[in-house]
Amino acid sequence: MARFSGGLLAIAVLCGCAAEPAPPLPALAIDADRIAVAGLSSGAYMATQVHFAWSDRLRGAALVAGGPYGCAGGSLDTALGPCIEAKPFTPDPERLAKKLRERAVRGDIAPLSGLAGDRVWLLHGREDQVVAAAVVDSAQQLYRQLGADAPGLTVTRETGDFGHVLPTLLAGADCVAGGPPHLGACGRDAAGEAMQALFGEPGAEAGEASGELRRFGQEAYLEPGQDAQLAVDGYLYLPAACAAGERCGLLVAFHGCEQNADRVGEAFVRDAGFNRWADVHRVVVLYPQARSSYLPLNPKACWDWWGYTGPDYDTRRGAQLRWLASAMAAIGAPLQ
Repeated sequence: MARFSGGLLAIAVLCGCAAEPAPPLPALAIDADRIAVAGLSSGAYMATQVHFAWSDRLRGAALVAGGPYGCAGGSLDTALGPCIEAKPFTPDPERLAKKLRERAVRGDIAPLSGLAGDRVWLLHGREDQVVAAAVVDSAQQLYRQLGADAPGLTVTRETGDFGHVLPTLLAGADCVAGGPPHLGACGRDAAGEAMQALFGEPGAEAGEASGELRRFGQEAYLEPGQDAQLAVDGYLYLPAACAAGERCGLLVAFHGCEQNADRVGEAFVRDAGFNRWADVHRVVVLYPQARSSYLPLNPKACWDWWGYTGPDYDTRRGAQLRWLASAMAAIGAPLQ
């Protein structure tokens, strides 16, 4: 059942009505060779977890202000220290690469050969006071450590004079100071850069987004009795060509902490910049939504990159990754 807040709840009680539940995801014609992930901050950590879990089905990842796979090791203290501030020590890419190889052998994640030919694009602001540059360096080094296992893996690192935000042309908060909605009006189109890195040179310049932004019910893709700590609804951006049946790519875009729709409304899903480029690249954009909670402790609605959903959180068995696999299968992009 949909959740209400404030005045909406009062109206619902007075009129005896309930919010219309969001429909399920549509079945689309998805090009299996053009599926990728992207994310900001905790969303970047989530994106890299998804990339390694199913690198054999994905073409790459765009990671903004995020660190290396497996960094937290199931510990919130480690997540908040080494994996964000690089204190009291910096994440060790060699140790994490060893862990990745062991998990790949066990089948917890995809074979590392699945990274062959993939594109990884990392972005970090020189004025970022939340995530240390050394953490992003470790993510870059980890991917490069695995180059011998994955011929053709391309890793690109970009930077700029912005804070802990996803840079946009005009939308959002101050480019350096940041703050809600954690988009920065920087005169820089990071979403366009990310999509070019993942999907190649665009065939045209992007204009205003002309497709349809839809809500969809996320609970339909949970296993019986499963709680993946997700919001009731997620979002899907559908370019007109993709809605009309054209074979399209797919980008899964993960919001950062406190950037979910319950906190910032539709700012991220409308204004981050992905939608306008999705029209040009012929790419559907899936925007999953996490929810905040105090039990387990996740008051800022971050994605699970330290284990609040269980010990398998960053493997194919993780609750949020299993949910994603189910949602992707429904849309026409099976991961397994």
